[in-house]
Amino acid sequence: MVSQKVVIKNPTGLHLRPAGILCKEAMQFKSLITFTFRDNTANAKSVLSVLGACVKCGDEIEFVCDGEDEEEALKTLISAIESGLGE
Repeated sequence: MVSQKVVIKNPTGLHLRPAGILCKEAMQFKSLITFTFRDNTANAKSVLSVLGACVKCGDEIEFVCDGEDEEEALKTLISAIESGLGE
């Protein structure tokens, strides 16, 4: 299991479009991928779960990846967040 914290840079936070991009990235991997935010855990492979977390710009979330491709999954998701998720 690997984990890393990252700050959301999108001006509008994780609304529908970036949440969809995040889920699309996460679904490429076999590992269980979740993130924690304000004592809540969200499944990064579920758009509704990501939207339900209500993550805004400047919020810090912690990704947790657990499985056979966990290292690569974590690296890919962190870089996707840092690049702005297409925005």
